[in-house]
Amino acid sequence: MKLLSPAISRLARMRNWRIENWTNNPIAAQREVLQHLVTEAQYTEFGKKHNFSKLFTVRQFKQHVPIHQYDDIKPYIQRMMNGENNILWNTPITWFAKSSGTTSDKSKFIPVSEESLQDNHYQASKDVLTTYYKNFPSSDLLTGKGLVVGGSHQISKVNEEIQYGDLSAVLMQNSPFWGQWLRTPELSVALLDEWENKIEKLAQSTAEENVTSLAGVPTWTLLLLKRILEIKGKTTIKEVWPNLELYIHGGVSFVPYREQFDKIIGAPINYLEIYNASEGFFAGQDLPDNDGMLLFTEHGIFYEFMPIEEYGKPDPKTIGLDKVEIGNNYALVISTTGGLWRYLVGDTIQFTSLNPYRIKVSGRLKHYINAFGEEVIIDNSDKAIAVAAEKTNAIITDYTAAPVYFSEGSNGAHEWLIEFEKEPADLQQFTIELDNELKAINSDYEAKRYKDIALRLPIVHQLAKGTFKEWLRSKGKLGGQHKVPRLSNERKLLEEIIAFSKKVQ
Repeated sequence: MKLLSPAISRLARMRNWRIENWTNNPIAAQREVLQHLVTEAQYTEFGKKHNFSKLFTVRQFKQHVPIHQYDDIKPYIQRMMNGENNILWNTPITWFAKSSGTTSDKSKFIPVSEESLQDNHYQASKDVLTTYYKNFPSSDLLTGKGLVVGGSHQISKVNEEIQYGDLSAVLMQNSPFWGQWLRTPELSVALLDEWENKIEKLAQSTAEENVTSLAGVPTWTLLLLKRILEIKGKTTIKEVWPNLELYIHGGVSFVPYREQFDKIIGAPINYLEIYNASEGFFAGQDLPDNDGMLLFTEHGIFYEFMPIEEYGKPDPKTIGLDKVEIGNNYALVISTTGGLWRYLVGDTIQFTSLNPYRIKVSGRLKHYINAFGEEVIIDNSDKAIAVAAEKTNAIITDYTAAPVYFSEGSNGAHEWLIEFEKEPADLQQFTIELDNELKAINSDYEAKRYKDIALRLPIVHQLAKGTFKEWLRSKGKLGGQHKVPRLSNERKLLEEIIAFSKKVQ
């Protein structure tokens, strides 16, 4: 570390200047980003169709370009994957990030340009690293290796030039030499596509390394850590990797997993949340133990924020950074150097700070329960289930929930399927605590629960250990960034998992 310190110090000084620049002038930075995007793409097929050469203001941009979902731009992407250039973006795109989503079997293919790699994904990664060193200047992070529990490689070739794989595979395949040097295991293991074999190879090949950081989806990272403890015959990860100091997470709320990580690691480490999706690297936690992540406003992405009540309208309105408010739910709309134009990501976010702009992911547009006007989002359910677990001395592995509709003899309810690592002594008490916390944090839910008028006490089922894992396996979605959907506004998924759980008992 002593040899690296001067270089890291210079890097930190340069990037701290950049970070301070965009956090001090984020609205001006966003205008410059949009102007750059429109200028670069003005001679593309999409740019010509929407008169990019004549767009000089944000208002004009929004007037000429409609909100897009994936199906709207899919025909353009299919042509790009067949080798056509200058369609959505002005430089050749040879990589696509494959994303299967969480409830659909259909895959999405997100264009990944060289600019989106360099100016967004890798630039944001460097800024996250710099911020970490700013917060922990005596860190020894770079004296060891970073273990990324990424997705599977599954690189497929459309033709000799066009390839696709999940985001982690695309990033690893294209990362610079220093990225390979700082990472473990070797690329051939990191990008295996059969998940159970991959976990075993990851465990065997990294157990003897000096791992100082971990990154990955919590459920699969926990599986890996448990296997490593079995291999080494140890009780805590700190006995295996004494220099481990950081876990980077994102994609799902870390709240239900924090206690499990604290226990299995066995000593305090730092936790850092990032918001890095196939569509772009949007934000990263800049303050330890702060609920929000700093929004990256100068990384090749122009942001708009759709108030949640606008979703589904024929001509939904969006607002800019200058109009957002703390605590409101917004659907994230982006325009990027990968050729996504006013693209609805599907996530909902809330601002936790306006100076600087910090956000947190509150849920998904299609992942919520609002069957009775209760408007329960994932942020609510994650917090409530964590409180219920703490109060009943339980540990949650995973969960999903859906509504129970009104019937002739009964009013509505929420039905929960929960897999426990450590089950509560009294499941009924757990249910009561869950219900109480939902009422405490969601006034709409509390109103619907008043005297059981619309909603009665939740119905909670305990699933056998491993049920969610086996269900994901049956769907061909074991591992990587595949996750059990937390909430659904209809019962199809929940009933499917209930039926599956009965088969495997």
